[in-house]
Amino acid sequence: MAIYTRTGDQGQTSVIGGRVGKDDVRVEAYGTIDELNCFVGQARSLMEEEQYADLREQLLEIQHELFDCGSDLAFVKLSEGKYKVKAEMAERLESWIDSLQAENPQLERFILPGGSQLSSVVHVCRTVCRRAERRAVTLGRSSDINPQAVIYLNRLSDYFFALARTANTRAGIADVEYVRSKKVFRN
Repeated sequence: MAIYTRTGDQGQTSVIGGRVGKDDVRVEAYGTIDELNCFVGQARSLMEEEQYADLREQLLEIQHELFDCGSDLAFVKLSEGKYKVKAEMAERLESWIDSLQAENPQLERFILPGGSQLSSVVHVCRTVCRRAERRAVTLGRSSDINPQAVIYLNRLSDYFFALARTANTRAGIADVEYVRSKKVFRN
């Protein structure tokens, strides 16, 4: 099987239901999700098997779901019956967030991304996820999309925030508070 097709040499690419420019907002949306998936894979590769077995499993599931999300955004025409991202996926992320938060120390102020190498990469996942969400919202302004994809991306960025903190907690590294921050989180 040839990896190259030469069909995109003129700046066009195939989506589900047609062809668009490679710089089309739809391609930007699912392309950013693909970029996110790469960083999730990097984060997963930094997790030691024993200490992070539960989180490695979660990230693997998330990688599959990111493919689902990208697939849903690739539809040119609304196709509800074929959508893969469902409300239950965001609800499950919420339960994972709650579990992660139970491990983390109380938070009062904004924190700086960083700490352990794993936490730093997960913070990159968080920010790329936010960009993917923004791209999906932009796409949704001009096209019908699966609204669950936007909800999923929103919840996923929250998951990455909690996960980055848990990575530091499990490594015994304290989060660094943003010193100019007022107390913004209520416990």
